[in-house]
Amino acid sequence: MDWIWIISGVVLTFAGLIGCIVPLIPGPPLSYLALVLLLLTDRALFSSDFMALWLIITFLVTVLDYYVPVWGAKKFGGTTKGIWGATLGLIAGIFLIPPFGIIVGPFIGAYLGEIIGGNQHENALKAGFGTFIGFLAGTVMKLAVSSTLTFYFFKALLF
Repeated sequence: MDWIWIISGVVLTFAGLIGCIVPLIPGPPLSYLALVLLLLTDRALFSSDFMALWLIITFLVTVLDYYVPVWGAKKFGGTTKGIWGATLGLIAGIFLIPPFGIIVGPFIGAYLGEIIGGNQHENALKAGFGTFIGFLAGTVMKLAVSSTLTFYFFKALLF
């Protein structure tokens, strides 16, 4: 039975890492769930304090991931159209120009979203940059948490 939990945990760790980049896939929660599954085996000896701490961190990063891009957009004069543009730009960028689309797509999408929303070129450029910075900050936070959880998962699994 342990192998089912372990294989499911491995799948969740990789899905968690992918989810840090691909929108609509909750990266850190999936990575945390992998640790929970590993607790069902005889491989992991995570303390309840450790699990509680990482649950809080996972929750905070997941909430901040929704707030940081909005903050970046508002700080640089952006609108919700820019945020939607950044998200759509990321999705298009992943498929159209991988791997650079992950970086270029959100910026172009945010810029176009602001232009469609009626902003002038300079304002749209500034807002697109702010949205991109916020999006990038959220992605880095998620990757840091999911990478750390993945490290603990494989450390417990292999050592």
